[in-house]
Amino acid sequence: MASGEALTTSEYISHHLTNLKVGQGFWTVHVDTLLVSGILGLIVFGGMAMLARRASSGVPTGWQNLVELVLTFVDQQVKDTYHGKSPLVTPLAITIFIWVFVMNAMDLLPVDFLPLTLGALGVHHFKAVPTTDPNLTFGLSLTVFVIMIAMNFKVKGVGGFLHEVFTVPFGAKLAPVNFLFRVIEDIAKPISLSLRLFGNMYAGEMVFILIALLGIYQLPLALPWALFHILIITLQAFVFMMLTIVYMSMAAESHG
Repeated sequence: MASGEALTTSEYISHHLTNLKVGQGFWTVHVDTLLVSGILGLIVFGGMAMLARRASSGVPTGWQNLVELVLTFVDQQVKDTYHGKSPLVTPLAITIFIWVFVMNAMDLLPVDFLPLTLGALGVHHFKAVPTTDPNLTFGLSLTVFVIMIAMNFKVKGVGGFLHEVFTVPFGAKLAPVNFLFRVIEDIAKPISLSLRLFGNMYAGEMVFILIALLGIYQLPLALPWALFHILIITLQAFVFMMLTIVYMSMAAESHG
């Protein structure tokens, strides 16, 4: 067994898919998700802040060059998609893309590395990939949803937003139908946004676990899948970012 423990196949899979939890029921806290996502955020964005203070005005090199390439790429996506005026959208898109990417990238660690390391310290369950936890993906999507609603009110005002909700697309005579359609549309946005990221990352993690069950024979499959997974983790971060930009753009545009 890849983990070195006397576990059945189902026990091995269950062990690697179980979060480190505190509390019970609704108030259960997934400690591993909070720790990994928080530490990654501090490292990446703290590092970017330090890099910004030391940045030179000449030709960028090293990490500065990489960061500038990413920021330029994200900024261009915002300019191409979002046509309103808001100082929030570009920083939001940059934060989402980079943070989701580094959380996804934890999937490239060997499946048994953290469980075995922390198991020796008495921590028996620890999921290293925060985006395989639906609590985190729903938290991200709900945050985007709240910002989207706030932008609707800011750009259109209370009257303009309510007018849009009750008159689009069928006119004021069918206000109840318009309202129902709007509720369904808005509820679907955070659900689809969160489940898309969670589903893809959870499936990728499951493939890594199944490959790890092959023990010493896993290398011919693990390496190609890891290389392919680099594309997946990047694509999922990009999709989450682009949908966020699209939702912000829809909130800033009038459909009345």
